[in-house]
Amino acid sequence: MIKDNLQHVHDKITQTAKECDRDPNQIKLIAVSKTKTCSAIESALNAGQCAFGENYVQEGIEKVQYFRQLSLNIPIEWHFIGPLQSNKSKLVAEHFDWVQTVDRLKIAKRLNEQRPDSLLPLNILIQVNISNEQTKSGIMPDELLPLAHEIARLPNLKLRGLMAIPKAETDPNQQRIAFEQMFNLYSTLKQHYPIDTLSMGMSDDMTTAILAGSNMIRIGSAIFGMR
Repeated sequence: MIKDNLQHVHDKITQTAKECDRDPNQIKLIAVSKTKTCSAIESALNAGQCAFGENYVQEGIEKVQYFRQLSLNIPIEWHFIGPLQSNKSKLVAEHFDWVQTVDRLKIAKRLNEQRPDSLLPLNILIQVNISNEQTKSGIMPDELLPLAHEIARLPNLKLRGLMAIPKAETDPNQQRIAFEQMFNLYSTLKQHYPIDTLSMGMSDDMTTAILAGSNMIRIGSAIFGMR
């Protein structure tokens, strides 16, 4: 089932990319494996999926350690995609490859200080609260450049781009407004820093996100089924 679901998602990526004259190979798929078992992740691995997103620190670390102990000849990439509290930053800095939800300098500095020297710099995405929702994390658009400037100076972090979770909309035209705003912010930031990643789009809005310029989508239920 997971193998078939992954194929369906990849087919959808390819179809959508062709609609906007983009290379589907330039659109990266993150399988959101929060609350899913290690056996479900193994099924995805066996189907060729190597990048996974986790929302909860302890659960994510247990999975990272589980697969590390297996010594698989597969380069698994772990993305932290949930809100990050200061008291959990050390664990994330030590175990994850990417953090997609940085929205304040305090967290960035802690991740920089706590990243082990034995590991490559931690890949960082700045989360933008593009729909200005009170319940969502993320910075306001006008705060982006000052924060990016500070993060880019931290030696153990690598600023890769932006991430957003826009307000849920059923109308693709409404979805597109937020995604296009994000793409504009990404384009502006790219004029200042060598970034390469715009992470937006989930199971219900991935098509609109890709059409708007996303090159990293985070898919959970369409791969693993509903929680």
